[in-house]
Amino acid sequence: MQFSSRPLLILLSISTLHCLTVRASTCHPDDESGLLGFKSGITSDPSNLLASWKSGTDCCAWTGVTCLNDDKRVTSLFLSGQPDVPTSLLSGIISPSLSKLRFLDGIYLLDLKNISGSFPAFVSHLPNLQFIYIENNRLSGRIPENIGNLTRLSALSLSGNRFTGPIPVSISALTQLTQLKLGGNLLRGSVPNGIRRLQSLTFLSLEGNQLTGAIPDFFSSFPDLRILRLSRNKFSGQIPPSISSLAPKLSYLELGHNYLTGQIPDFLGKFKALDTLDLSSNRFWGTVPRSFGNLTKIFNLDLSNNFLVDPFPQMNVKGIESLDLSDNRFHLKEIPRWVTSSPIIFSLKLAKCGIKMKLEDWKPVETYFYDYIDLSGNEITGSPVGLLNRTEYLVGFRASENKLRFDLGKLKIVKTLKYLDLAKNSVFGKVPNAVAGLEKLNVSYNHLCGQIPKTKFPASAFTGNDCLCGAPLQPCKS
Repeated sequence: MQFSSRPLLILLSISTLHCLTVRASTCHPDDESGLLGFKSGITSDPSNLLASWKSGTDCCAWTGVTCLNDDKRVTSLFLSGQPDVPTSLLSGIISPSLSKLRFLDGIYLLDLKNISGSFPAFVSHLPNLQFIYIENNRLSGRIPENIGNLTRLSALSLSGNRFTGPIPVSISALTQLTQLKLGGNLLRGSVPNGIRRLQSLTFLSLEGNQLTGAIPDFFSSFPDLRILRLSRNKFSGQIPPSISSLAPKLSYLELGHNYLTGQIPDFLGKFKALDTLDLSSNRFWGTVPRSFGNLTKIFNLDLSNNFLVDPFPQMNVKGIESLDLSDNRFHLKEIPRWVTSSPIIFSLKLAKCGIKMKLEDWKPVETYFYDYIDLSGNEITGSPVGLLNRTEYLVGFRASENKLRFDLGKLKIVKTLKYLDLAKNSVFGKVPNAVAGLEKLNVSYNHLCGQIPKTKFPASAFTGNDCLCGAPLQPCKS
């Protein structure tokens, strides 16, 4: 009996076509193996971020994976959690199996919260790596000294982890860096002077560590720097003169919460591109330079908690978003007109600024955007009802230790309001039921009467009034 070879040829053709189709639909075996190895190092994935990572499927289509179109090699791994979603996280380690991804040029592991372990040493074996963003996780230990071998890096961000020890001196070898972000760790010691070699930097962020010593005077080395964040450390001394060289391009200068001293340098008035200036919680003294009137583009200004004195200069801003001059030695007498006329301000903090005015006389051009107002510790009279009843998204209002006098029952408690502090005024009337929705309340030492609505607040929130009663104070008389 003779058999026709035609069915066999058809079967072989179908089989070959199937193999080619499967091969075409999957990525390189090394890339697949490396990624699945990474997944095996993840112990918890409550939001199923890696649900699409399945063996035998095209890893170029997996969540967070990017491949070159031509040869389908993995070039980027981008996995990001959502800070406001508690289940949006990954727990586990960064598996060294990622070293198999030989074409990888970027690792982005952002806001995953529970990625732990030490700095991933395997990255030194990735010849094409240019971008490392491992932010807001739980990596710990020291940043290794051999990090200086990653000379192809354009960006290194390890912010929001738990790294300890000094900043490695070898970072000064990463001369291609445009971004260096090490903020929000536990780094100690001084800033290596060799960082001056990173002349392409546009973004330098070291805030939120335990760095000490003087801020290095090396900023003339960074002609393109736009963002400088050094807040919340233990830096001492004065603002280095070379910062003046950043005036043409710098947008963000944040030096708050250190031990800096001296007078605020006049050259800061030349930073005409400045969006944000934070010098808060230092030991600056003297007057604010008149040159600040040149900061026409500034939107966020924080000079709070220093030893600054009058006179405060006239600003020529087109609109300011947030202003904090609290806890200095100012005697402003009234809320500055350039603040009142701002069409976009959302945060105003002028606690203990020597303001003596009737609140009804303050008529800001726009109240819609306000979310925080702090006028505590002044000598303000009148009522905030007219002002606050025109806001829709107010989150906090603090006006303790003033001379306000008004009926609390007439105050509109908007749904967004979380913090209300009216302690030590002359507020009268009853406590409205709507305060139960607040997170913090203080109406102590006023002239309030009547039964306190059911709330979660302690007795200290209500003490010192004329005739308030009910929990958490004494029971009301029947």
